[in-house]
Amino acid sequence: MRIVLLGAPGSGKGTQAKKLADQYHIPQISTGDLLREAVESKTPLGIQAKQVMDEGHLVSDEIVLGMIQDRLSQPDAANGFILDGFPRNISQAEALDELLEKLNQPLDLSLLIDVDPDIIMQRLEGRRTCESCGQMYNMYTNPPTVEGICDKCGGKLHQRSDDNEVTITNRLRVYQHQTAPVIQYYKAAGRLARVEGVGDINTIFKAVCREINNALGKASGAAPAPAANDTSEPPEEGLEAAGEKPAAATPAKKAAKKAAAKNKTVKKKVASKKKAVTKKKATAKKKTVKKKAASKKKIVAKKKAAGKKKTVKKKAAVKKKVAAKKKTAKKKAVTRKKAAAKKKAVKKKAASKKKAVAKKKAAGKKKTAKKKAAVKKKVAAKKKTTKKKAAKKKVASKKKAAVKKKAAVKKKTAKKKVAVKKKVAAKKKTTKKKTARKKR
Repeated sequence: MRIVLLGAPGSGKGTQAKKLADQYHIPQISTGDLLREAVESKTPLGIQAKQVMDEGHLVSDEIVLGMIQDRLSQPDAANGFILDGFPRNISQAEALDELLEKLNQPLDLSLLIDVDPDIIMQRLEGRRTCESCGQMYNMYTNPPTVEGICDKCGGKLHQRSDDNEVTITNRLRVYQHQTAPVIQYYKAAGRLARVEGVGDINTIFKAVCREINNALGKASGAAPAPAANDTSEPPEEGLEAAGEKPAAATPAKKAAKKAAAKNKTVKKKVASKKKAVTKKKATAKKKTVKKKAASKKKIVAKKKAAGKKKTVKKKAAVKKKVAAKKKTAKKKAVTRKKAAAKKKAVKKKAASKKKAVAKKKAAGKKKTAKKKAAVKKKVAAKKKTTKKKAAKKKVASKKKAAVKKKAAVKKKTAKKKVAVKKKVAAKKKTTKKKTARKKR
Protein backbone atom coordinates (compact mmCIF):
# COMPACT_ATOMS: atom_id res chain seq x y z
CA MET A 1 0.00 0.00 0.00
CA ARG A 2 1.61 3.22 -1.22
CA ILE A 3 -0.18 6.41 -0.16
CA VAL A 4 0.34 10.17 -0.39
CA LEU A 5 -1.47 12.19 2.29
CA LEU A 6 -2.62 15.63 1.19
CA GLY A 7 -4.13 18.42 3.26
CA ALA A 8 -3.63 21.96 4.42
CA PRO A 9 -1.44 22.71 7.45
CA GLY A 10 -3.44 21.71 10.52
CA SER A 11 -5.77 19.33 8.64
CA GLY A 12 -4.59 16.45 10.87
CA LYS A 13 -2.73 14.47 8.22
CA GLY A 14 0.24 13.94 10.55
CA THR A 15 -2.01 12.39 13.21
CA GLN A 16 -3.76 10.16 10.66
CA ALA A 17 -0.39 9.16 9.15
CA LYS A 18 0.80 7.90 12.54
CA LYS A 19 -2.40 5.90 13.05
CA LEU A 20 -2.15 4.42 9.53
CA ALA A 21 1.48 3.43 10.14
CA ASP A 22 0.41 1.53 13.28
CA GLN A 23 -2.61 -0.02 11.57
CA TYR A 24 -0.94 -1.24 8.36
CA HIS A 25 2.65 -1.67 9.69
CA ILE A 26 4.21 0.57 7.05
CA PRO A 27 6.48 3.57 7.66
CA GLN A 28 5.32 7.18 7.77
CA ILE A 29 7.81 9.16 5.67
CA SER A 30 8.01 12.90 6.35
CA THR A 31 10.42 14.91 4.18
CA GLY A 32 11.13 17.23 7.12
CA ASP A 33 12.20 14.27 9.28
CA LEU A 34 14.28 12.87 6.40
CA LEU A 35 16.14 16.18 6.04
CA ARG A 36 16.86 16.42 9.77
CA GLU A 37 18.07 12.81 9.98
CA ALA A 38 20.26 13.16 6.88
CA VAL A 39 21.86 16.37 8.20
CA GLU A 40 22.46 14.84 11.65
CA SER A 41 23.85 11.60 10.16
CA LYS A 42 26.06 13.62 7.75
CA THR A 43 25.08 11.52 4.72
CA PRO A 44 26.22 12.83 1.29
CA LEU A 45 22.73 14.18 0.60
CA GLY A 46 22.55 15.56 4.14
CA ILE A 47 25.81 17.46 3.65
CA GLN A 48 24.50 18.91 0.36
CA ALA A 49 21.23 19.91 2.03
CA LYS A 50 23.06 21.57 4.96
CA GLN A 51 25.21 23.62 2.57
CA VAL A 52 22.10 24.81 0.74
CA MET A 53 20.25 25.64 3.97
CA ASP A 54 23.28 27.45 5.43
CA GLU A 55 23.32 29.64 2.32
CA GLY A 56 19.69 30.54 3.01
CA HIS A 57 18.20 28.70 0.00
CA LEU A 58 15.46 26.04 -0.26
CA VAL A 59 16.59 22.42 -0.63
CA SER A 60 16.15 21.31 -4.26
CA ASP A 61 13.62 18.66 -5.34
CA GLU A 62 16.51 16.54 -6.61
CA ILE A 63 18.03 16.25 -3.10
CA VAL A 64 14.63 15.55 -1.47
CA LEU A 65 13.76 12.88 -4.06
CA GLY A 66 17.18 11.31 -3.50
CA MET A 67 16.44 11.07 0.22
CA ILE A 68 13.01 9.56 -0.52
CA GLN A 69 14.63 6.99 -2.83
CA ASP A 70 17.13 6.02 -0.11
CA ARG A 71 14.31 5.69 2.42
CA LEU A 72 12.13 3.54 0.15
CA SER A 73 15.03 1.12 -0.37
CA GLN A 74 14.94 0.16 3.32
CA PRO A 75 13.30 -3.18 4.26
CA ASP A 76 10.41 -1.70 6.28
CA ALA A 77 9.12 0.08 3.15
CA ALA A 78 8.88 -3.12 1.09
CA ASN A 79 5.13 -3.51 1.77
CA GLY A 80 4.34 0.17 1.26
CA PHE A 81 4.69 3.64 2.74
CA ILE A 82 2.81 6.80 3.71
CA LEU A 83 4.27 10.03 2.29
CA ASP A 84 3.40 12.99 4.55
CA GLY A 85 4.20 16.53 3.37
CA PHE A 86 5.33 15.63 -0.15
CA PRO A 87 4.60 16.47 -2.98
CA ARG A 88 3.80 20.13 -2.48
CA ASN A 89 3.50 21.22 -6.11
CA ILE A 90 2.85 19.81 -9.59
CA SER A 91 6.53 19.46 -10.56
CA GLN A 92 7.23 17.46 -7.36
CA ALA A 93 4.18 15.23 -8.03
CA GLU A 94 5.38 14.48 -11.58
CA ALA A 95 8.95 13.82 -10.38
CA LEU A 96 7.63 11.51 -7.63
CA ASP A 97 5.59 9.49 -10.17
CA GLU A 98 8.69 9.08 -12.34
CA LEU A 99 10.76 7.93 -9.36
CA LEU A 100 8.12 5.41 -8.20
CA GLU A 101 7.81 3.99 -11.73
CA LYS A 102 11.60 3.48 -11.83
CA LEU A 103 11.44 1.72 -8.45
CA ASN A 104 8.45 -0.36 -9.67
CA GLN A 105 6.44 0.99 -6.70
CA PRO A 106 3.61 3.00 -8.32
CA LEU A 107 1.35 5.08 -6.11
CA ASP A 108 -1.92 3.40 -5.05
CA LEU A 109 -3.79 6.37 -3.66
CA SER A 110 -3.63 10.07 -2.91
CA LEU A 111 -5.82 10.80 0.10
CA LEU A 112 -7.01 14.35 0.80
CA ILE A 113 -8.06 15.26 4.34
CA ASP A 114 -10.35 18.22 3.66
CA VAL A 115 -10.94 20.80 6.41
CA ASP A 116 -12.48 24.29 6.35
CA PRO A 117 -9.84 27.08 6.72
CA ASP A 118 -11.67 28.60 9.75
CA ILE A 119 -11.43 25.28 11.60
CA ILE A 120 -7.75 24.99 10.61
CA MET A 121 -7.11 28.45 12.06
CA GLN A 122 -8.69 27.37 15.35
CA ARG A 123 -6.75 24.09 15.38
CA LEU A 124 -3.36 25.66 14.75
CA GLU A 125 -3.81 28.58 17.15
CA GLY A 126 -4.83 26.14 19.89
CA ARG A 127 -2.21 23.48 19.10
CA ARG A 128 0.17 22.47 21.88
CA THR A 129 2.89 19.79 21.80
CA CYS A 130 4.64 17.96 24.65
CA GLU A 131 8.36 18.75 24.72
CA SER A 132 9.15 15.27 26.12
CA CYS A 133 7.00 12.69 24.28
CA GLY A 134 5.60 14.70 21.33
CA GLN A 135 1.93 14.13 22.31
CA MET A 136 -0.31 16.74 20.66
CA TYR A 137 -3.23 18.64 22.24
CA ASN A 138 -5.63 21.42 21.25
CA MET A 139 -6.75 24.01 23.77
CA TYR A 140 -10.20 24.23 22.13
CA THR A 141 -11.04 20.68 21.00
CA ASN A 142 -8.67 18.36 22.94
CA PRO A 143 -7.23 20.23 25.94
CA PRO A 144 -5.01 18.55 28.58
CA THR A 145 -6.43 17.85 32.03
CA VAL A 146 -3.99 20.32 33.59
CA GLU A 147 -3.17 23.36 31.47
CA GLY A 148 0.40 23.32 30.20
CA ILE A 149 1.13 19.73 31.37
CA CYS A 150 1.04 16.54 29.27
CA ASP A 151 -1.50 13.91 30.42
CA LYS A 152 0.70 11.12 29.04
CA CYS A 153 4.12 11.82 30.58
CA GLY A 154 3.73 14.99 32.66
CA GLY A 155 6.02 16.94 30.35
CA LYS A 156 5.76 20.63 29.57
CA LEU A 157 3.51 21.68 26.66
CA HIS A 158 4.70 24.37 24.27
CA GLN A 159 3.26 26.28 21.31
CA ARG A 160 5.16 26.38 18.02
CA SER A 161 6.49 29.81 17.12
CA ASP A 162 4.73 29.67 13.72
CA ASP A 163 1.30 28.84 15.24
CA ASN A 164 0.06 32.44 15.13
CA GLU A 165 -2.63 34.10 13.00
CA VAL A 166 -0.29 35.94 10.60
CA THR A 167 1.94 32.92 9.91
CA ILE A 168 -1.04 30.53 9.60
CA THR A 169 -2.79 32.83 7.11
CA ASN A 170 0.38 33.02 5.04
CA ARG A 171 0.85 29.23 5.11
CA LEU A 172 -2.75 28.65 3.99
CA ARG A 173 -2.27 31.15 1.16
CA VAL A 174 0.86 29.31 0.00
CA TYR A 175 -1.03 25.98 0.23
CA GLN A 176 -3.89 27.27 -1.93
CA HIS A 177 -1.45 28.64 -4.49
CA GLN A 178 1.02 25.73 -4.72
CA THR A 179 -0.35 22.51 -3.18
CA ALA A 180 -4.06 22.73 -4.08
CA PRO A 181 -3.32 22.15 -7.82
CA VAL A 182 -1.73 18.80 -6.83
CA ILE A 183 -5.23 17.67 -5.80
CA GLN A 184 -6.47 18.28 -9.35
CA TYR A 185 -3.42 16.44 -10.70
CA TYR A 186 -4.25 13.25 -8.76
CA LYS A 187 -7.98 13.66 -9.45
CA ALA A 188 -7.32 13.73 -13.20
CA ALA A 189 -5.20 10.56 -12.79
CA GLY A 190 -8.10 8.81 -10.97
CA ARG A 191 -6.05 8.31 -7.79
CA LEU A 192 -7.72 10.82 -5.45
CA ALA A 193 -9.92 10.03 -2.45
CA ARG A 194 -11.40 12.69 -0.20
CA VAL A 195 -12.24 12.48 3.52
CA GLU A 196 -13.85 15.15 5.70
CA GLY A 197 -11.30 15.91 8.41
CA VAL A 198 -13.81 17.29 10.92
CA GLY A 199 -15.00 15.42 14.01
CA ASP A 200 -13.56 12.79 16.28
CA ILE A 201 -10.05 11.54 15.34
CA ASN A 202 -11.13 7.89 15.40
CA THR A 203 -14.19 8.59 13.25
CA ILE A 204 -12.00 10.33 10.68
CA PHE A 205 -9.56 7.41 10.84
CA LYS A 206 -12.36 4.91 10.09
CA ALA A 207 -13.34 6.96 7.03
CA VAL A 208 -9.67 7.07 5.94
CA CYS A 209 -9.32 3.27 6.29
CA ARG A 210 -12.58 2.76 4.35
CA GLU A 211 -11.28 4.83 1.42
CA ILE A 212 -7.95 3.01 1.47
CA ASN A 213 -9.60 -0.42 1.51
CA ASN A 214 -11.88 0.61 -1.39
CA ALA A 215 -8.85 1.80 -3.38
CA LEU A 216 -6.94 -1.43 -2.64
CA GLY A 217 -9.97 -3.50 -3.72
CA LYS A 218 -10.11 -1.66 -7.05
CA ALA A 219 -6.36 -2.01 -7.54
CA SER A 220 -6.48 -5.79 -6.94
CA GLY A 221 -9.05 -6.16 -9.74
CA ALA A 222 -11.90 -7.49 -7.55
CA ALA A 223 -15.08 -6.53 -9.39
CA PRO A 224 -18.68 -7.73 -9.19
CA ALA A 225 -19.33 -10.84 -11.24
CA PRO A 226 -21.13 -10.15 -14.54
CA ALA A 227 -24.86 -11.04 -14.68
CA ALA A 228 -25.68 -14.39 -16.29
CA ASN A 229 -27.26 -14.25 -19.77
CA ASP A 230 -30.95 -15.26 -19.99
CA THR A 231 -31.42 -18.60 -21.72
CA SER A 232 -34.24 -18.63 -24.25
CA GLU A 233 -36.33 -21.71 -24.84
CA PRO A 234 -36.02 -23.38 -28.29
CA PRO A 235 -39.00 -22.77 -30.59
CA GLU A 236 -41.53 -25.51 -30.88
CA GLU A 237 -41.53 -27.48 -34.19
CA GLY A 238 -44.78 -27.36 -36.31
CA LEU A 239 -46.50 -30.61 -37.34
CA GLU A 240 -46.04 -31.45 -40.97
CA ALA A 241 -48.79 -33.35 -43.07
CA ALA A 242 -47.98 -36.65 -44.66
CA GLY A 243 -46.89 -36.55 -48.25
CA GLU A 244 -49.22 -39.29 -49.47
CA LYS A 245 -52.96 -39.22 -49.23
CA PRO A 246 -54.38 -42.14 -47.23
CA ALA A 247 -56.74 -44.59 -48.59
CA ALA A 248 -60.45 -44.31 -47.81
CA ALA A 249 -60.83 -45.18 -44.17
CA THR A 250 -63.47 -47.16 -42.48
CA PRO A 251 -66.00 -45.38 -40.14
CA ALA A 252 -64.11 -46.65 -37.10
CA LYS A 253 -60.88 -45.29 -38.42
CA LYS A 254 -62.60 -41.97 -39.23
CA ALA A 255 -63.89 -41.72 -35.66
CA ALA A 256 -60.40 -42.47 -34.33
CA LYS A 257 -58.91 -39.80 -36.55
CA LYS A 258 -61.51 -37.26 -35.41
CA ALA A 259 -60.72 -38.08 -31.78
CA ALA A 260 -56.98 -37.76 -32.44
CA ALA A 261 -57.57 -34.40 -34.15
CA LYS A 262 -59.64 -33.21 -31.18
CA ASN A 263 -56.88 -34.34 -28.80
CA LYS A 264 -54.33 -32.41 -30.84
CA THR A 265 -56.43 -29.24 -30.82
CA VAL A 266 -57.01 -29.64 -27.07
CA LYS A 267 -53.25 -30.11 -26.54
CA LYS A 268 -52.57 -27.02 -28.67
CA LYS A 269 -55.09 -24.99 -26.67
CA VAL A 270 -53.57 -26.23 -23.38
CA ALA A 271 -50.07 -25.41 -24.62
CA SER A 272 -51.16 -21.94 -25.74
CA LYS A 273 -52.92 -21.41 -22.37
CA LYS A 274 -49.73 -22.58 -20.56
CA LYS A 275 -47.66 -20.15 -22.63
CA ALA A 276 -50.09 -17.34 -21.87
CA VAL A 277 -49.99 -18.24 -18.16
CA THR A 278 -46.18 -18.37 -18.14
CA LYS A 279 -46.04 -15.05 -20.00
CA LYS A 280 -48.45 -13.53 -17.49
CA LYS A 281 -46.37 -14.94 -14.64
CA ALA A 282 -43.18 -13.58 -16.26
CA THR A 283 -44.74 -10.15 -16.71
CA ALA A 284 -46.08 -10.30 -13.15
CA LYS A 285 -42.61 -11.28 -11.90
CA LYS A 286 -41.08 -8.45 -13.92
CA LYS A 287 -43.63 -6.06 -12.46
CA THR A 288 -42.93 -7.29 -8.92
CA VAL A 289 -39.17 -7.08 -9.60
CA LYS A 290 -39.62 -3.57 -10.93
CA LYS A 291 -41.79 -2.67 -7.94
CA LYS A 292 -39.18 -4.14 -5.60
CA ALA A 293 -36.41 -2.28 -7.43
CA ALA A 294 -38.44 0.92 -7.29
CA SER A 295 -39.14 0.40 -3.59
CA LYS A 296 -35.47 -0.36 -2.99
CA LYS A 297 -34.53 2.75 -4.92
CA LYS A 298 -37.00 4.75 -2.85
CA ILE A 299 -35.58 3.23 0.35
CA VAL A 300 -32.00 3.92 -0.80
CA ALA A 301 -33.00 7.45 -1.82
CA LYS A 302 -34.69 7.92 1.56
CA LYS A 303 -31.60 6.54 3.31
CA LYS A 304 -29.35 8.80 1.26
CA ALA A 305 -31.60 11.76 2.00
CA ALA A 306 -31.63 10.81 5.69
CA GLY A 307 -27.85 10.36 5.60
CA LYS A 308 -27.48 13.71 3.87
CA LYS A 309 -29.78 15.28 6.44
CA LYS A 310 -27.73 13.68 9.20
CA THR A 311 -24.48 14.88 7.64
CA VAL A 312 -26.01 18.33 7.15
CA LYS A 313 -27.19 18.28 10.76
CA LYS A 314 -23.78 17.03 11.88
CA LYS A 315 -22.07 19.73 9.82
CA ALA A 316 -24.47 22.31 11.24
CA ALA A 317 -23.80 20.98 14.75
CA VAL A 318 -20.06 21.02 14.07
CA LYS A 319 -20.34 24.54 12.69
CA LYS A 320 -22.33 25.58 15.77
CA LYS A 321 -19.73 23.97 18.00
CA VAL A 322 -16.96 25.62 16.03
CA ALA A 323 -18.79 28.95 16.18
CA ALA A 324 -19.31 28.52 19.93
CA LYS A 325 -15.68 27.53 20.35
CA LYS A 326 -14.68 30.51 18.22
CA LYS A 327 -16.72 32.77 20.46
CA THR A 328 -15.17 31.27 23.57
CA ALA A 329 -11.79 31.41 21.89
CA LYS A 330 -12.37 35.05 20.97
CA LYS A 331 -13.49 35.78 24.54
CA LYS A 332 -10.43 33.96 25.84
CA ALA A 333 -8.31 35.85 23.34
CA VAL A 334 -9.88 39.15 24.48
CA THR A 335 -9.29 38.25 28.14
CA ARG A 336 -5.80 37.15 27.27
CA LYS A 337 -5.21 40.38 25.38
CA LYS A 338 -6.53 42.34 28.36
CA ALA A 339 -4.36 40.31 30.70
CA ALA A 340 -1.45 40.79 28.34
CA ALA A 341 -2.15 44.53 28.17
CA LYS A 342 -2.30 44.66 31.98
CA LYS A 343 0.93 42.69 32.17
CA LYS A 344 2.49 45.06 29.66
CA ALA A 345 1.28 48.07 31.67
CA VAL A 346 2.63 46.50 34.87
CA LYS A 347 5.87 45.68 33.11
CA LYS A 348 6.08 49.23 31.75
CA LYS A 349 5.49 50.65 35.24
CA ALA A 350 8.07 48.28 36.68
CA ALA A 351 10.43 49.19 33.86
CA SER A 352 9.85 52.92 34.41
CA LYS A 353 10.42 52.42 38.15
CA LYS A 354 13.56 50.47 37.43
CA LYS A 355 14.70 53.19 35.05
CA ALA A 356 13.99 55.87 37.68
CA VAL A 357 15.85 53.85 40.32
CA ALA A 358 18.66 53.24 37.86
CA LYS A 359 18.79 56.96 37.03
CA LYS A 360 18.87 57.83 40.74
CA LYS A 361 21.60 55.29 41.31
CA ALA A 362 23.49 56.61 38.32
CA ALA A 363 23.04 60.19 39.56
CA GLY A 364 24.18 59.15 43.05
CA LYS A 365 27.14 57.32 41.56
CA LYS A 366 27.99 60.39 39.48
CA LYS A 367 27.79 62.61 42.57
CA THR A 368 29.95 60.24 44.58
CA ALA A 369 32.31 59.98 41.64
CA LYS A 370 32.46 63.79 41.40
CA LYS A 371 33.02 64.04 45.16
CA LYS A 372 35.75 61.42 44.95
CA ALA A 373 37.27 63.25 42.00
CA ALA A 374 37.12 66.55 43.96
CA VAL A 375 38.67 64.89 47.00
CA LYS A 376 41.32 63.35 44.80
CA LYS A 377 42.00 66.74 43.25
CA LYS A 378 42.26 68.33 46.70
CA VAL A 379 44.56 65.55 47.86
CA ALA A 380 46.61 65.89 44.71
CA ALA A 381 46.74 69.69 45.17
CA LYS A 382 47.79 69.23 48.81
CA LYS A 383 50.39 66.74 47.73
CA LYS A 384 51.63 69.18 45.12
CA THR A 385 51.77 72.01 47.65
CA THR A 386 53.48 69.78 50.21
CA LYS A 387 55.90 68.62 47.55
CA LYS A 388 56.52 72.21 46.53
CA LYS A 389 57.01 73.22 50.15
CA ALA A 390 59.31 70.29 50.72
CA ALA A 391 61.20 71.17 47.59
CA LYS A 392 61.41 74.80 48.68
CA LYS A 393 62.55 73.70 52.13
CA LYS A 394 65.15 71.48 50.55
CA VAL A 395 66.30 74.32 48.33
CA ALA A 396 66.35 76.66 51.32
CA SER A 397 68.21 74.13 53.46
CA LYS A 398 70.64 73.55 50.60
CA LYS A 399 71.11 77.30 50.26
CA LYS A 400 71.62 77.61 54.01
CA ALA A 401 74.10 74.76 53.95
CA ALA A 402 75.90 76.38 51.05
CA VAL A 403 75.92 79.70 52.85
CA LYS A 404 77.16 78.00 56.00
CA LYS A 405 79.81 76.21 53.96
CA LYS A 406 80.82 79.49 52.37
CA ALA A 407 80.87 81.17 55.75
CA ALA A 408 82.92 78.34 57.21
CA VAL A 409 85.25 78.54 54.26
CA LYS A 410 85.51 82.34 54.70
CA LYS A 411 86.16 81.86 58.40
CA LYS A 412 88.82 79.27 57.62
CA THR A 413 90.36 81.51 55.03
CA ALA A 414 90.13 84.45 57.45
CA LYS A 415 91.70 82.36 60.20
CA LYS A 416 94.36 81.25 57.79
CA LYS A 417 94.98 84.85 56.79
CA VAL A 418 95.11 85.81 60.45
CA ALA A 419 97.48 82.95 61.17
CA VAL A 420 99.62 83.99 58.23
CA LYS A 421 99.55 87.57 59.37
CA LYS A 422 100.50 86.42 62.85
CA LYS A 423 103.31 84.36 61.43
CA VAL A 424 104.44 87.25 59.30
CA ALA A 425 104.24 89.57 62.30
CA ALA A 426 106.11 87.03 64.40
CA LYS A 427 108.74 86.71 61.75
CA LYS A 428 109.03 90.46 61.55
CA LYS A 429 109.47 90.64 65.33
CA THR A 430 112.07 87.95 65.26
CA THR A 431 113.88 89.67 62.43
CA LYS A 432 113.72 92.99 64.26
CA LYS A 433 115.06 91.37 67.41
CA LYS A 434 117.82 89.73 65.44
CA THR A 435 118.69 92.98 63.77
CA ALA A 436 118.61 94.74 67.11
CA ARG A 437 120.90 92.19 68.65
CA LYS A 438 123.24 92.44 65.73
CA LYS A 439 123.35 96.15 66.07
CA ARG A 440 124.30 95.81 69.67
